[in-house]
Amino acid sequence: MTDGAFLAIDWGTTNRRVYRIAADGTVEATVRTDRGILAMEPAGYADEVAAIRAEMGDLPILCAGMVGSNRGWAEVPYLPCPADIAGLANALHWVEPGRTAIVPGVAWHGTAHADVMRGEEVQVLGATLAGLTPATALLCQPGTHCKWAWMEDGRIDRFTTAMTGEIFSLVQRHSLLAAQMTGTVAAGDAFLRGVADAQGGDLLARLFGVRADFVTGRTPAGDEASYVSGLLIGTDVWARRPAEAPAIGLLADPVLGALYSAAIAAAGGRATLVDSHSAFIAGITHIWRHAA
Repeated sequence: MTDGAFLAIDWGTTNRRVYRIAADGTVEATVRTDRGILAMEPAGYADEVAAIRAEMGDLPILCAGMVGSNRGWAEVPYLPCPADIAGLANALHWVEPGRTAIVPGVAWHGTAHADVMRGEEVQVLGATLAGLTPATALLCQPGTHCKWAWMEDGRIDRFTTAMTGEIFSLVQRHSLLAAQMTGTVAAGDAFLRGVADAQGGDLLARLFGVRADFVTGRTPAGDEASYVSGLLIGTDVWARRPAEAPAIGLLADPVLGALYSAAIAAAGGRATLVDSHSAFIAGITHIWRHAA
């Protein structure tokens, strides 16, 4: 059953990407929509999946991401760290027996607090299995909630989530600084100044300083968005101590990849961009082939 063609769905909060994957692992077709879980009604998943099959082919389906959360189709228990592909495959939740399954997320029960991920586990494990990163490495997946995963011998040993992207969005749209943060974010001087300032800590005071510098004329207008981005990404990057893990695999789009690469370099590390879509395909295909 699990050695033939199938449909893979990366089903996130706001977006969904469907892949038709041939038996040899080749991606034959891809469709991306904004039909993430926030656009779904709880009782609508079976009909949605039927529509996907009508469009993409009447094949078994393997889903990953927030579709397995308490806001998705079915809440699937987290797999504890250390986690690998075989563990994920053995813990699949079949919402339609023999037809549709959901990959479990992964949980890290640290000493200070717990952490969770859904969907990113497929990509970081896939990156190592595809040889895109070493089997033992620090991987970073920027986004609304940035994931940092420490991989050991091809397993997710532990990970940390930082709300970097979400905090930037909130500051840019709803804070006292919103009116100033209208410029395009770029990895230039203002961004790097923010990264450097983040090393000193005191993030909350630094943020208000953006307003104070503007109204007193200390800094020119127009660079605030880049500076705040550098301050937040810098805070995230410095906390991971990249100088102690100088080679970091970065699963990111070109825009975020450029920002994080610049911040990591400023903090003494070196980032290597990894194709996140290829990593997902590798991960989901390995899970499918391992499934019992």
